[in-house]
Amino acid sequence: MSLLTRPDADPEGFGLTTAQIIYRVPDHLELLQDFVWQQYDVFPQFPSLRKFLAFWEEKIEGPLHSVTVAHARLIHPVELRTLRDARLH
Repeated sequence: MSLLTRPDADPEGFGLTTAQIIYRVPDHLELLQDFVWQQYDVFPQFPSLRKFLAFWEEKIEGPLHSVTVAHARLIHPVELRTLRDARLH
C-alpha cells in the first residue's frame, strides 16, 4: 500500500523523524546516556515515536531525562500536488 493510499498517513507530514533520547543509567542515576531513534513518522503527532516512548517508560529501566526531535518531510507540498494530479496508465 502506498503512502498516498494509506488512510492513517498524512502525506504532507510524513517524513524521517530522529529523536535523541537522553536517559539515566539504571544502576547509576547520576549518569546520563543517549540513544538515537530514527523512523518514518507523521508530523506533528509522531504516533510511532509516542508509541516507542510509551514502550520505553513501561519496559525499560532507564528513566527518561529528555527527548529532542528532528523531522524532515519526504514529500513537500509541490511534489504532493504533482503526485495527486498524475494519472496512472
